[in-house]
Amino acid sequence: MTNHVDLGTMLRQTLSANLYSNLVTRPTGAAVRNQIETLLQASDRSLTVIDFSHVSMIDFSCADEVIAKLVMSGHNREAYFVFRGMTEDHWDAIESVLERHGLALVVEGAGGVELVGVLDDTERRAFHAIKRRGRAESWELASDLGEPEAALRNSLDRMWRRRLIMRQGEAYTVVGELTQ
Repeated sequence: MTNHVDLGTMLRQTLSANLYSNLVTRPTGAAVRNQIETLLQASDRSLTVIDFSHVSMIDFSCADEVIAKLVMSGHNREAYFVFRGMTEDHWDAIESVLERHGLALVVEGAGGVELVGVLDDTERRAFHAIKRRGRAESWELASDLGEPEAALRNSLDRMWRRRLIMRQGEAYTVVGELTQ
């Protein structure tokens, strides 16, 4: 199941205000996150595009509520997220929240999807190798990256648990490549 969440529209519906486009205050963030989580209850496995295009700014407390808590709650089901439309005006608060919680996100930009946040070098390299291949098994990636397969499989499994890559049988794919 694929969902598209326009945060600007959701924010206006949540606050019943037509011109409001700033994600500020913890209660506002919690209300928006609760609406997103309600959408996710319809399926055990989902891909949700969270679109910031119509949000002027986000503060730290809203980033914590909407992004960190949403991403952390997705670990008990297969809920994948791609974040779209983020600008420099959003990034300071989001980056702080990612660092504080040790999180990473799949972000869609002009060049496709990328990982941002807290990652080690092997995770970044594995992500790019999967992206190049489109779909790959751990033995293929180990060969591409010159890493022992067992160690690389541990990194891939950690990335999958963090919902940064998808697993299809024995193969891994990049989250979000199918949304374009």
